[in-house]
Amino acid sequence: MRPVNLIPPEERRGASAPMRTGATPYLLIGVLVLALVGVTLLVLAGNKVSDSKAEVAKLKREDAAVKARAEELAPFVQFQVMQEERSQTIASLADSRFDWERVMRELSLILPDDAWLVKLKASASPNGGEGESGDSGGGLRASVPGPALEMKGCAAGQESVARFVTALKDIDAVTRVGVEFSSLPEAGSATSAAGSGEAAAEGANEECRTRKFIVQFNLVVAFDAAPVPESATAAPVATEPPPEGESESGEEG
Repeated sequence: MRPVNLIPPEERRGASAPMRTGATPYLLIGVLVLALVGVTLLVLAGNKVSDSKAEVAKLKREDAAVKARAEELAPFVQFQVMQEERSQTIASLADSRFDWERVMRELSLILPDDAWLVKLKASASPNGGEGESGDSGGGLRASVPGPALEMKGCAAGQESVARFVTALKDIDAVTRVGVEFSSLPEAGSATSAAGSGEAAAEGANEECRTRKFIVQFNLVVAFDAAPVPESATAAPVATEPPPEGESESGEEG
């Protein structure tokens, strides 16, 4: 016999049962999946923003701690800078010092018997310096940027002046000796330095040509190799020869 299915078609189950709902369940599942993905992405983004905010807050706290530490150490930095500046100043002063005591000792040893000084001035620069208590010298002194000796005196003839200049070059650290002038007294003026007032008295004290054969000289002894003080104004270094006819050796009648 042939089996007959007595269940109505609309109530049948299985592969041959007709579809009653269509594509709606699939669409609903797709929407749920998209919603789940969106919520997941939103949660992840929120977590990332929260982590970034926490990192920013941490960096701000670290920056504040570093600034506070820097403010605490600022006095030590200022002290170190001040100490370095003072060390540089002390080193500069030590480098610019000049041993005048040694120079004067050597000068006393080489000063000849037939020459004597009436004026001596030591200066570290043309504009003033260690050992100087007056106006800065002009003439040859202005051409020496560093330490120098300015001396005025007399000698028994031009040959004595020449020997004295040669002896001055033997002083340690002397680089050159300039002769500003070296001359015999003019006729009738050897012993006529008397006058009235302070100016005449000062001129009489510096005038040492008491005999017609005595030569008066002005010398500048330069120490060009010595360190130049920072306050010194550099000037061109040149040795000027004495005026023509004033340094000739011999006696005038």
